[in-house]
Amino acid sequence: MNNKVFSNILRLIILVALQVLIFNNVNFSGYINPYIYVIFILMLPFEIPGWLLLVTAFFAGLMIDVFSNTMGMHAAASVFMAFCRPGIIRALSAGKENDSDFRPNVNDMGLYRFILYALILVSIHHMIYFYIETFRLGEFFRTFFRAVLSILFTTLIVVLSQYAFSKSKVK
Repeated sequence: MNNKVFSNILRLIILVALQVLIFNNVNFSGYINPYIYVIFILMLPFEIPGWLLLVTAFFAGLMIDVFSNTMGMHAAASVFMAFCRPGIIRALSAGKENDSDFRPNVNDMGLYRFILYALILVSIHHMIYFYIETFRLGEFFRTFFRAVLSILFTTLIVVLSQYAFSKSKVK
């Protein structure tokens, strides 16, 4: 148990550092802004209690907010993403999430289900974040286009990170 806690804390620290030092400075023509720290929320164990999932997501988002000066926008998007996560898991896993060996990764979920899982949750996060950031209906389509491009880029990074850091052969 302590090993899981330690590895999740280490994952959070590494992802926040990568987000703040590298990915916050990546901006392709103002349209693609990858937010890779969401990998932390995606990779949390399925059996984590709901209240702890929400608190952990809030803390992760708040850390990004502090370093990015975004006044709670990442925290709000992260908490909503974490709130939706159990329902998405139930819809995609067909009851397998109760198995103690089943993890949110490509090896256990399979490539298709993992991409769908990541795409849905990253979409929820990014849509909430970008619309809170803009907070104007006058730029609805421009914001939607920015969000979609960022969703696709972030999801690609999430899937590639699975291949880069998987311990066993990916299905």
